[in-house]
Amino acid sequence: MLVNKSNLTTLFVSLSAAFNNAFGAAPSNWKMVAMEVPSTTGQNDYAWLSKFPKMQKWIGAKNVKALEGSKYTIVNDDYEATVEVDRNDIEDDNLGIYGPQAQMAGESAGQLPDEIVFAVASAGFTTKCFDGQYFFDTDHPVKGADGNMTSVSNKGTVALSCATLAAAQASYGAARIAMRSFKDDEGRPLNVTPNVLLVPPALEDVANLLMTVERLEDGKPNPYKGTAKVVVDGHLTSDTAWFLLDTTKAIKPFVYQVRKKPVFVSQTDMNSDDVFNKKKFKYGAEARCAGGYGFWQLAYGSTGTA
Repeated sequence: MLVNKSNLTTLFVSLSAAFNNAFGAAPSNWKMVAMEVPSTTGQNDYAWLSKFPKMQKWIGAKNVKALEGSKYTIVNDDYEATVEVDRNDIEDDNLGIYGPQAQMAGESAGQLPDEIVFAVASAGFTTKCFDGQYFFDTDHPVKGADGNMTSVSNKGTVALSCATLAAAQASYGAARIAMRSFKDDEGRPLNVTPNVLLVPPALEDVANLLMTVERLEDGKPNPYKGTAKVVVDGHLTSDTAWFLLDTTKAIKPFVYQVRKKPVFVSQTDMNSDDVFNKKKFKYGAEARCAGGYGFWQLAYGSTGTA
């Protein structure tokens, strides 16, 4: 094959099609637990997360919710996946190896949001959110109806279990009670509705049993059957940690921030240094995005170590 502009364009279109097809078909779970937030600059400011808005009786002047002094920003990162095409392979019509590479790049780009979001979930025990505390922590500062600050926990250490009713209550049950007990700064319930049980593959069987069986292993009725959808994802980094989430609201527990969605790009100028010196053309994907945290009140995480 002659190496000219027309043939390089044809090759680019072919590889781009392989990339886009694989990108669209890539399996993905992130939308079940995170919200997509568009970004138009290098970073987004999420100071508005410091207030969980709720309707209240309007008496006199409106009670405007002021933003707290804490600052929480999510900075966009650059991502890329690049394939080199040797000029000799184009001249010799030896291009069969590049289609699968473009497909792999497309699949990787399609799963990038999952990698980002579930890495954020895994890091929630050691990464701070909008209130300056770790996202999963035992002492989130919350102002009570009396104006005094109290500490609220959305973190546990108990292993997820369906062995007995007592074990299920101490793990999954305790998480549900904690989340459904969260209140706003005026002492009113936030009406948190946990509906997703997020687990790594190592806990898939336990989670599915807990959500589906009529009776637990000790023979007692299972009060938690059908109370949450099980989401299993291999990007979670711990085999013991598990998470209970409320994804029923407009705001989700996790954020996938998008500055530039993955796009297929090429460097095919025959006069470029790489082509002249190394006989290499380049094709690949680029993206700018990041992950972060929404309301901690919509999530409960247990390390599963106790």
